[in-house]
Amino acid sequence: MAERPGSMESVEIMTDLDFYKGKKVLVTGHTGFKGSWLVKILADAGAQVTGYSLEPPTRPALFPLCKVKERIESVTGDIRDKEHLWQVLEKAKPEIVFHLAAQPIVRDSYKDPVYTYETNVMGTVYLLEGVRALGGVRSFLNVTTDKVYENREWEWGYRETDPLDGYDPYSNSKSCSELVTHSYRNSFFDGSGTAVSTARAGNVIGGGDFANDRIIPDCIRAAMAGEPVKVRNRWSIRPFQHVLEPLFAYLLIAKRQYEDGKYAGYYNVGPSDEDCITTGELTELFCRAWGKGQTWISQSQDGPHEASFLKLDCSRMRQVFGWKPRWNIEEAVKKTVEWFQVYASGGDVASCMEAQIREFMEEA
Repeated sequence: MAERPGSMESVEIMTDLDFYKGKKVLVTGHTGFKGSWLVKILADAGAQVTGYSLEPPTRPALFPLCKVKERIESVTGDIRDKEHLWQVLEKAKPEIVFHLAAQPIVRDSYKDPVYTYETNVMGTVYLLEGVRALGGVRSFLNVTTDKVYENREWEWGYRETDPLDGYDPYSNSKSCSELVTHSYRNSFFDGSGTAVSTARAGNVIGGGDFANDRIIPDCIRAAMAGEPVKVRNRWSIRPFQHVLEPLFAYLLIAKRQYEDGKYAGYYNVGPSDEDCITTGELTELFCRAWGKGQTWISQSQDGPHEASFLKLDCSRMRQVFGWKPRWNIEEAVKKTVEWFQVYASGGDVASCMEAQIREFMEEA
């Protein structure tokens, strides 16, 4: 691992997006939940954005709702299609790359492990090889997950130096994606002018997540149907955070390593310790925020292995960048409910997103 930059000269919170104005940025996986929020932020900042992704993975989906497609170059493509991906790279000639394309669902990885590994591992290889051949990329960030670590159900948070070894095919494939990125960084990009980092984020919540097998989307579907929320693993502890938390951390990392390659490295991005709560506690917060007498029930289901305790140590982000989370878990849930209630009433969710982004930046 590279040496840790001194914190005194690098303290910064990402509140000004002027850096991204006019920058050529490629985002893989831009039609997904996190990708849609990210390209909206970048487009609003004046970046020249190219997105490369499959069609939105859910129906409904955030990407068409956030009204950003006409403001970016949106390319439909499979990260496993090496030739097409390289053609898009050659045309876009990005300075900055955010790699979010992935098969992101743990349970789906048990159903189709081959597709999961092809997408999450070989997709990363193809993208890094394309970046290496193209040249000109100043900043590359691979977004992975808190699940890359060998999970020993510890009470304390995992650090960037802890062993990588995800249990299930999704988590393990993201561990492999990390190792691929580390190898390319050491073998090809060291001293090349291309700064390479990975970011390991916790569980994100926020408006526009319609995915299957995620607790908040399950809550939304139940609430909109007038039914109790059914919680699978009420005692599982996760590092829940609003989607804007990691996205602004990604933007900060990419900016700083673009300006100075010494900031390239491996970073955990998660909530404060007090916001690592159980799934049952999160569901209770949701029900209170949604109102209307919403309730939930615990309904254990037989299913594949999922970790019961997972937490990140984000000391490195704090030391290097002076970064810290802005919205606690209660505020994150309220903002999520606010978005979905606008959606349920047929309101303008794109304007809701813009207002939440402004509020998030003002609270730094």
